[in-house]
Amino acid sequence: MTALTGTVPLLRFALRRDRVLIPVWTAVTTVMVLSMPATLKGLYGTPADRADLLRQVTANSSLRALIGPVLDDSLGALTAWRVGLYAAALAAVTSLLIVVRHTRDEEESGRQELIASGTVGRRASLTAALLAAGVANAVLALLVAAGLAAQGAAGAVAFGLGLAGVGMLFATTAALAAQLTQSARAARGLTAAALGAAFVLRAAGDATTADGSSPLTWLSPLGWLENLRAFADERWWVLALLAAAIATQGVLAYGLAARRDVGMSFLPTRPGPAAGRLRTAAALAWRLQRGAVLGWGVGFFVSGVVYGGLTDSAADLVGDNAGAREIVERMGGRSGLTDAFLASMIGVLGMIAALFVVASVLRLHGEETSGRAEPVLANAVGRLRWAAGHLTIAFGGAALIMLLAALGFTAGHGRDAGPILAACLVQVPAVWLVGGLTVLLYGSAPRLAPAAWGVAGACLLIGWIGPALDAPQVVLDLSPFGHLPKLPGSDMRWSPVLALLGAAALLVSAGLTGLRRRDMTSS
Repeated sequence: MTALTGTVPLLRFALRRDRVLIPVWTAVTTVMVLSMPATLKGLYGTPADRADLLRQVTANSSLRALIGPVLDDSLGALTAWRVGLYAAALAAVTSLLIVVRHTRDEEESGRQELIASGTVGRRASLTAALLAAGVANAVLALLVAAGLAAQGAAGAVAFGLGLAGVGMLFATTAALAAQLTQSARAARGLTAAALGAAFVLRAAGDATTADGSSPLTWLSPLGWLENLRAFADERWWVLALLAAAIATQGVLAYGLAARRDVGMSFLPTRPGPAAGRLRTAAALAWRLQRGAVLGWGVGFFVSGVVYGGLTDSAADLVGDNAGAREIVERMGGRSGLTDAFLASMIGVLGMIAALFVVASVLRLHGEETSGRAEPVLANAVGRLRWAAGHLTIAFGGAALIMLLAALGFTAGHGRDAGPILAACLVQVPAVWLVGGLTVLLYGSAPRLAPAAWGVAGACLLIGWIGPALDAPQVVLDLSPFGHLPKLPGSDMRWSPVLALLGAAALLVSAGLTGLRRRDMTSS
């Protein structure tokens, strides 16, 4: 038996388990990228308009830090500039989720030990996980290259390969983290921290130079993507840099995997105190989720500072462009460009907060399927009391991170806190509705609970891309965020807010009723 024996069956199994995740992620990312040329053509229809945009972005260090530099005024180059970083980030996040799910998650649950007892090679699981990520990124590269070919075949191929390269780079980063850490949560957190560091390095570099030539930009894999210069005199050798980094991390991950036992790691978990200090189920839930709340809170505060600081310059950027102004007003209301931009950015953060509440609620699902909930419920702790601790953090944490976003916007923009606070908190009912639907799925049909990710992703897709594509109102109304008042600037409307709160309460009640009546999943 070789070290790779059993790789093919494990790969088939991994692709079957990810038969929803991979197609949904690929579709969302592809639609986001391929919708951009038409949108940009509507906004900047003439070469003069596009050249003026290039000059304005080149002169604005804040926008370069947020999105990156514009390297050419063609529609293809503007597309790569506008969505490249975010599409690459989606590729990185999905890749790390796939790899950690099929490596460290399997070891943590004990399934890997069962698999290893058969005719399966030592490196088969790691290889299958990386190949599954490779399939996802290859499909993305193919669709993006084919869809953008009309903008220039060479640029389309370069951009598609660049996105796939960034995705695979973070797939191997996740494989490396899975060897170093002893829990899937830590592996995901370590890889996400690497992605965050890459974004910060790139932003710092792009803020100082207008062409991506800063040494800080070159230290970031996201900077490599922009320096590939898709649709702008491509630098094909940057792909070799990505390939070398992927190969180096892959070799290190394979080397570490050969030197440890199943379930072990090179950075073992620190042992807890001899005497337990957690006396309630709520305290245990807080101990499990406090890191996530802290990370999301810091991220939302920093995002608020950044977007608040960009408000005036962004208003200047779109002020003379009727198409861009119309999109911002569709997202944020027609109360003046500055207020509309603030409302649109706050709305985007609200939709991202829906991802937090889904992840936090689904922690119940993870505790149950891993078997960790069973010993807690075996004591004098009822199901509802156990669930209440996690749900308090999920729903309270969503309100907290939006409050921190409000503080960030206030600090970044320097205007009165009251209107911005109201604008951020008015997003909470829609976030809670998504959380309530997640509770309903988990409580009544736990096998369908991961579908809540699709709901949150659909809300983000509708709210982000819908206005740019001038989607009909009936489509925008499919998202609960489409019913919220556009604050600041617009009048406060209480009826949709109260309706969303009531619907969220009903969904949570129905989900908890289902949880109380159904059988718990056995590990």
